[in-house]
Amino acid sequence: MTSLDVFWLAFVALFAIVFVLDMYVTNRRKEGMDVKTSLKWTGLWITIALLFSAAIYMFFPQNSDSNVKTSTVMMVKFISGYFTEYSLSIDNLFVFIMIFSLMSVPESVQPVHLKIGILLSIVLRIVFIVAGMTLVQHFSWIMYIFGAILMWTAYKMAFTDSEDQVDPKKNFLYKTASKMFPVHWDMHAVTFFKKINNKWHITPLFLVFLVIGSTNVLFAMDSIPAIIGIINEGSKGVISNADQNFLAITSNTFSVMGLVSLYFALKGVMQMFRFLQHGVSFILFFIAAKMLLSAIPAVEHFFGSHAWISLAVIVGTLTFSILLSLVIAEKKEIEHLQEEVAELTFEVDRLEHEDDDVLTATKAKTKYDFGKN
Repeated sequence: MTSLDVFWLAFVALFAIVFVLDMYVTNRRKEGMDVKTSLKWTGLWITIALLFSAAIYMFFPQNSDSNVKTSTVMMVKFISGYFTEYSLSIDNLFVFIMIFSLMSVPESVQPVHLKIGILLSIVLRIVFIVAGMTLVQHFSWIMYIFGAILMWTAYKMAFTDSEDQVDPKKNFLYKTASKMFPVHWDMHAVTFFKKINNKWHITPLFLVFLVIGSTNVLFAMDSIPAIIGIINEGSKGVISNADQNFLAITSNTFSVMGLVSLYFALKGVMQMFRFLQHGVSFILFFIAAKMLLSAIPAVEHFFGSHAWISLAVIVGTLTFSILLSLVIAEKKEIEHLQEEVAELTFEVDRLEHEDDDVLTATKAKTKYDFGKN
């Protein structure tokens, strides 16, 4: 058994434990998690992923064919890929929240939909990663195609309204299924099909599954070029193809770890991520530009020899996006409070003037009545 096999076994065991635990925790809380608890669990899952990267740094064996320290390159690429895909996963959760809202999914069954969506996301990402990495390893020129796709994804994310992309009324699978089969509109149903009067009906759960599934395919197709661009850059002669596959799959799969917990937090702190989508768009643009400019040997050599620059750009952009979201959200809250105070002040002044007018009128009437008598 090779060292890579040991890391694969450790990854599978760790992810299985964490995923089952995450599902258990959210299942036990039928009423959902509060924001504070959700953020604590989310922090734990992120810590586990970072500890896994630390284990790679400390224990991954040196590639005898390279003079560059293998474990350092592996760790940097893992963290870069993890944070990039994690930010895309957060964006994916925002879409889930939007789908649930547009389709009026009750909160009681949202965790079921969410878990199905996450499991489907894992499967699709692994399939696309294996296919994409295989193509790149056999046809290097495909990197330029992936770069162009990623550039388009960055543009679409920055300038396209997400709500238009997930509107069920425009979803082909949703429209087709609802026309082909009778629908039993029980929004609390937890099965895909229900038999009524000896006739099978599809449930809203099945329609939501179709919308989430088709959305997941699009997200997988968008995110895979990003992870391939990160892992493949500067890897030739430094880490093997098997090592690259390991990094791509593990960093991507770890990025969906704890998303069930994170979902409950996002519903309460969405203002913290007001500009996250723009930050992710910039990251994808940065990765795409590097992929396209890799045709220039000097550019490829520079970023290949300085992998930490890519990591710094990714982490720095995400941090700046969240901080900007907090600052602007705080300013907007202050402005909103100031507007409310101004409105209340105006209302008090108006009432005071009305009282003065009433008092003046009462005095005048009293004086008039007294004069008549």
